[in-house]
Amino acid sequence: MIVKREKRKRIFYVPGMISLVLIPLIFIIYFYRTNAFEVYGKIELSMPPVDENYFEKFKVTTLRNYKEFDFNERGFQKTELSEMKLYLRKLIVEKDTINGIKIHFGPKSFYQTFITSLDILSEEDAPTWIVNENDIYVLGSSNTYKEVKDTTEYRKMDCGTAELMEQRAYWEKKNRKEEETRIFKASFFKQKWILISFGYFGLVLLNIFVLVKFNRSK
Repeated sequence: MIVKREKRKRIFYVPGMISLVLIPLIFIIYFYRTNAFEVYGKIELSMPPVDENYFEKFKVTTLRNYKEFDFNERGFQKTELSEMKLYLRKLIVEKDTINGIKIHFGPKSFYQTFITSLDILSEEDAPTWIVNENDIYVLGSSNTYKEVKDTTEYRKMDCGTAELMEQRAYWEKKNRKEEETRIFKASFFKQKWILISFGYFGLVLLNIFVLVKFNRSK
């Protein structure tokens, strides 16, 4: 007995290709465009309390001929930061007590620009710098600070406490970072659940529509 096999038409499941290829690709592009994968950080910065009349009392705003660097622009201002760094270095080398630097920040300032500005002041050992609301005033100095040689002989005793404290601080920092990452991911998906739900239900409806159409035309 010979059984003749009937040749059937191949079925191309278009919605399946959409779900496998296009949907993940669309979501990845969307997440990248909205900076969803960007991890934000922070540093702790403490400033001593300043008297409200401090600047007026010592006339800080007129103590120097300030060259102003305005960082109230969007994006990382690398060129302006490099220029400010070179100018600060020049003030320190020349022991300039006539000129100074005024750094201005505003609502459009980039966070990394602010952090880099503080790094420059620290790396270049700025003699004196004062914060006044959204401005930082940097003053040069004519003094040459000499290091005092310490002739006292010190002996170090290691009881292991410092190492244990360092290990404990490391694990606490690691656990805190992991917890912050988990909270960030949870809050992100909580904000985007509407978009994800619409995409899912749209895919379901598309599948139903194609299957119904295919069965009718069969």
